[in-house]
Amino acid sequence: MRRFAPAALLVLTGSALLRVSLLSDLYLRYVKAGLRPLVIASGVLLIALGVIAVIRDRRRPPTAPERHGPDEHDDHGHSHSPAGPRTAWLLAAPAVMLLLFAPPALGSYTVARDGSGAVAKRTVFPPLPAQDPLVLTLTDYGSRAVWDDKGSLKGRTVRLTGFVTPVDATTWHLSRLIVTCCAADAKVVTVLIHGVPAPSTDSWVTVTGTWHQDTAGPALDATGLTSIATPKDQYQDTVQP
Repeated sequence: MRRFAPAALLVLTGSALLRVSLLSDLYLRYVKAGLRPLVIASGVLLIALGVIAVIRDRRRPPTAPERHGPDEHDDHGHSHSPAGPRTAWLLAAPAVMLLLFAPPALGSYTVARDGSGAVAKRTVFPPLPAQDPLVLTLTDYGSRAVWDDKGSLKGRTVRLTGFVTPVDATTWHLSRLIVTCCAADAKVVTVLIHGVPAPSTDSWVTVTGTWHQDTAGPALDATGLTSIATPKDQYQDTVQP
């Protein structure tokens, strides 16, 4: 049965990918929404390769010699077992984790250890709509708060949405993590909140308030706070209705 082990590993890994992408939205914790078709295709391909490997091995004569014995090495000096390279089994751990329980999306732990504090610089800011309160993404608010010389945020009441990241005993950030491709390239966007105590860490909230001038970065004087459900796509910095 050991010769079927590589095929079982392919099927296990493929099943894990389909579990988080085809059967649920858990893939959004790891990659952006547009990559879902590729994740599904990868899962289907791995399962197909596993099935093909099983069929191939079942048709192989029982007396067919194995390429390597348990203690043999290939031409490159790598150790193999009859079931294939031993290092390949490292794939089993993340596959089993995805099948049994999916690790959570990145949150305050990542924000607290990012340390960049960078705000994307923009030179042109379109006029803001006249709605009150003004609903903005953290990305737009942060860039306007730091780089808009015309002060388009002055005198405006804004509404921002994100998750809670404590800074110290008395201050906290409203945060978002933005991904270009996957969680590995996540960028941190934060706004320092004044005027209301911090809710529980990693909880999602909508904060209403006014621009607070702060040389350390974007900040907000909060006048209201509402707890909200965790959004399905936590990495997409979209405007909340």
